[in-house]
Amino acid sequence: MIHPIPSGTRDVLPDEMRELRQITDALRRGFQAHGYGEVYTPALEYEEVLARAELSEAAPAYRLFDETGAPLTLRSDMTVPIARLVATRYPQATGPLRFCYLAHCYRRVRPQRGQPRELLQAGVELIGAPAPEGTAEVLSTLCRTLESTGLESYRVGLGDASVFSTLMNGLEVPEADRAGLLAALGRRDFVELQRLAGRTGLRESAVRMLIEVPQRRGGEEVLDHAPGPVADAVRGMRQVGALLAPEVAARVIFDLGLLRGIGYYTGAVFEVYDPALGAPLGGGGRYDDLLGRFGRPLPAVGFAIGVEALHIALAGEERGTGAMLA
Repeated sequence: MIHPIPSGTRDVLPDEMRELRQITDALRRGFQAHGYGEVYTPALEYEEVLARAELSEAAPAYRLFDETGAPLTLRSDMTVPIARLVATRYPQATGPLRFCYLAHCYRRVRPQRGQPRELLQAGVELIGAPAPEGTAEVLSTLCRTLESTGLESYRVGLGDASVFSTLMNGLEVPEADRAGLLAALGRRDFVELQRLAGRTGLRESAVRMLIEVPQRRGGEEVLDHAPGPVADAVRGMRQVGALLAPEVAARVIFDLGLLRGIGYYTGAVFEVYDPALGAPLGGGGRYDDLLGRFGRPLPAVGFAIGVEALHIALAGEERGTGAMLA
């Protein structure tokens, strides 16, 4: 007999579970070696509490009710619950506060695309440390912890969440055109970006800038000669790069078109790539406004790694899948 399980979920058998346990143990040791203490929050949160994050694009995928009729949700990430935890349990503590976690999160999925509904994430949150120092610390923790698991061929894309919006402001892109341009860039669909930019009615030089700037990706040279509207964001990226140890800086790819799908990011954003995996295996960034929505304004930055994605990447590297990223 076949007893189905929900799409986007899976059973993990002993051999794979042993491998996953080795990975999570290495991640936990890496986080703790950098001074991050492990926390765990409830999988269930009150909907009205998480609504303070004001994230329309991150509406809860699963909603239920407690015995009093109060609506509950399953967490979709750990950043928002940890923001709630800091405001509630650390109302007077002086920063920086360093937390790490290994926890399951739950997402709305499109079954035909094979997306996970339940995913195990490992990550850190650094609360109370401003940019660029806090960002550099978290990037260093990310790289050194990944290496402690045995991952070798990865690279980290580093961008800034404000680049494209600031560019559109500076070029006076009509408000009605902005959502479509952002959506196309978020999908890395540069053909669609070019088509939509050409329909904005802007002068040719402005259209060209909308198309070309987000495609700048590489070493520090991509930060040179940045157009005026994005100068501040690029300056911040350069400052972060200057604080990184050489072995960490060698992993970084500057990317002026990098966006993250969740709306709480305010500055530096980053993603982890490995040639053995066709999608990012994790990412994060700064969210300096989020804690204030819970009553404790503090700068913050963090990242999350998909443990199962990391497992696939490690297995792919072991088989020699893919080539080193440029």
